Amino acid sequence: MIVKFWGVRGSIPCPGPQTVKYGGNTACIELRFPDIDRFVIIDAGSGIRELSNQIMREAKTRGPIRTELFLTHTHWDHIMGFPFFTPIFTEDARIKIYGPVAIDDNSLEEILGGLLTYRYFPIRQKELTSHIDYIDLQEGRYDLGDGLHLSAKYLNHPILCLGYRFSYKGKVVTTVYDTEPFRNLFCTDPTDPSYDAAMAQEGAEVAAEENQRVERFFADSDLIIHDVQYTQAEYDNSRIGWGHSSIDHAIAAGKRSNVKRLALFHHEPERPDAEIDQLAAIHCRAGDQDDMEVFFAREGMEIEI
Repeated sequence: MIVKFWGVRGSIPCPGPQTVKYGGNTACIELRFPDIDRFVIIDAGSGIRELSNQIMREAKTRGPIRTELFLTHTHWDHIMGFPFFTPIFTEDARIKIYGPVAIDDNSLEEILGGLLTYRYFPIRQKELTSHIDYIDLQEGRYDLGDGLHLSAKYLNHPILCLGYRFSYKGKVVTTVYDTEPFRNLFCTDPTDPSYDAAMAQEGAEVAAEENQRVERFFADSDLIIHDVQYTQAEYDNSRIGWGHSSIDHAIAAGKRSNVKRLALFHHEPERPDAEIDQLAAIHCRAGDQDDMEVFFAREGMEIEI
């Protein structure tokens, strides 16, 4: 299994001289399985444009495009590159698009199709020449064929969002973004008139249980790709409830769960390369995190699992 990062930023693309090293495109990850001549894509952020250019070059010798696109959720930064994913305009391409959609929302096809209207784009969805299947996912386990298996887990984000655990020949890659730790939503201050001891206790137990479920989901992974948009100070001061994690939380959770490699991902768009380098010097020193390798994901980085 080969993992390649095509976009690693969160929220909005941030190209410029201060983001050259780690990259300024939003989320897009490629998983390749060379021995079965298969690849899947995770998220369609702005990074998918460069990936689509590679796919089109390869199609000249490999033949018709066959791929699967897994959307973690439908926030703008994770789907904004979809109209620029060239295979959707290719007549003999067959694409399966998976993603989470609540039963009371528009379908996945309607959500992505909304990007392809004359109000926003010069080509409409009904004018696409490729064959696209839209598949709604829920939390659960799925057999994707060829020995490739998927587990999906709901995460803690302001919109329905799935983490993905891909397993192939005993190797595991798991995505854990966009998400933050579950927390007690009930009042915990005994001096507050709304305080209820039983409810506070129940809230603490539920939050702890959900956090344990997430850690069990990515336990023993060869690689986890985890949301780390904030430092711990940023998160504690003003980012609780925004749906993103801190670097400290991701590292601690990875160590508790016997993870081999931890890719720090979904970088804050205001964070320049120099600042990420400073954070890497603190958090990514060899041997500091027991046996777990920790690194900040960069555009163009490839990892063989």
